[in-house]
Amino acid sequence: MREDFAVFTPQRIVEELDRHIVGQLKAKRAVAIALRNRLRRKLLAEDVREEIAPKNILMIGPTGVGKTEIARRLAKLCGAPFIKVEATKYTEVGYVGRDVESMIRDLMAAGFRQVMEEMTVAVRASAEQRAEERLLDLLLPGIGAQATAATKPPAVPNGAADTGAAATAGAGDLPHVILMPPVEADEPAASTGGPANATREKFRAMLRSGSLDARLIDIQLNGAALPSMEIFAGQPMEDLESAFSGIAGIFGGNRNKKKRSVTVKEARGLLLDEESERLVDKDKAGAEARERVEQSGIIFLDEIDKIAVREGRSGGVDVSREGVQRDILPIVEGSKVSTKHGVVDTTHILFIAAGAFTVSKPTDLIPELQGRFPIRVELEPLLADDFYRILVEPENALVKQYTQLLSTEGLTLDFEDAAVRQLAEICEKANTRTENIGARRLHTIMERLLEELSFDAPAMAGQAVTITTAFVAQRFDGIFESPDLAKFIL
Repeated sequence: MREDFAVFTPQRIVEELDRHIVGQLKAKRAVAIALRNRLRRKLLAEDVREEIAPKNILMIGPTGVGKTEIARRLAKLCGAPFIKVEATKYTEVGYVGRDVESMIRDLMAAGFRQVMEEMTVAVRASAEQRAEERLLDLLLPGIGAQATAATKPPAVPNGAADTGAAATAGAGDLPHVILMPPVEADEPAASTGGPANATREKFRAMLRSGSLDARLIDIQLNGAALPSMEIFAGQPMEDLESAFSGIAGIFGGNRNKKKRSVTVKEARGLLLDEESERLVDKDKAGAEARERVEQSGIIFLDEIDKIAVREGRSGGVDVSREGVQRDILPIVEGSKVSTKHGVVDTTHILFIAAGAFTVSKPTDLIPELQGRFPIRVELEPLLADDFYRILVEPENALVKQYTQLLSTEGLTLDFEDAAVRQLAEICEKANTRTENIGARRLHTIMERLLEELSFDAPAMAGQAVTITTAFVAQRFDGIFESPDLAKFIL
């Protein structure tokens, strides 16, 4: 905890977000402060810690400016369980919507998967060793059993404790027992298993070198475990169907071992997964996941403006929207939700809400919900300079992505700086004349630009193509002369 506190300063958090997201300094500072406050809270005494509520954030800005990416990168940076949900998903609960508590169950499932992955990595060495032994047993069924039995002391029938106890009995008492002389301390154990062990070790070396990967073997894998029945009031039909789908397994249908014929390479992976699952303590994983979700979980609640009730309107859909707000309110305020892995307290989960608020405004939300989002930040619309930076600056910039994709075909792409700036101007122009979808427009423009090269790339191996301003102008010639054509293509 102290190490995280020393590393994740607000300045450092903003610097890490800058590596992937261009601009939006206000939003980055807001989420950096919210994360830092969570770390500060964990260092306080327990009685004080419980009284400090999370500083939830409301992001306001058009689509495609980086709201979701900021929240996702923040969660990845601190290793927190994270999910994104759409507020409109919960409209008209009981008809076409979902129960709002499902967002907590989804977050708990994400946290459980995260912990399971970490625990699986921790036991991987042991799991690999056990999977290897099982593979050797399958490849050498007789020799493997012989080698294993040779290393064990001989069994004594009739419940005798050891050979000494059997020796004390008279020959007439146990006429069918052969008394073996005791093995001297300096004699090698399992001397008769030498050839078997040598063969096993030879196959082990072949297995590790990969020379047996193509061989077919029959393996038996455990069937699915008993299904987990997780049924809650207000749960939609698809979730109920999922819960009941495995009910036949209760009567043993899924518990039988399944026999499969696979290659040794495939068998290694299947057995490794099975052994890893055996070694991981699922109860411990569930407890750890629940602690992470309660103390570090992040829920990104998108399109919250779509459930805002516009001033001067009432009835119909607006009633449903306000009802969704009132359902979400106790979750944000703090309540206990039953999940498959235990009861989760939502009091200290961080909620980051976002919306464009082009028709409605934040004050159209019910006052109780507004008060639960004390940090409000407005994201700026993206301009040509921002699009240019998005194309070239981030670690996963689009220009780098397309260059690397086509390099797999042996085609070398080189973008002139002026051509990239021209693409940024085209993106700004398209967003102005058609629907403004922010940086997402860049994907459409890049696909339009490189459509022919992507199609012909397999036949252009070894060639180098430079993307110039003339190349860009040719690909987008005449598109903006017709508004309908621009809307259709871009």
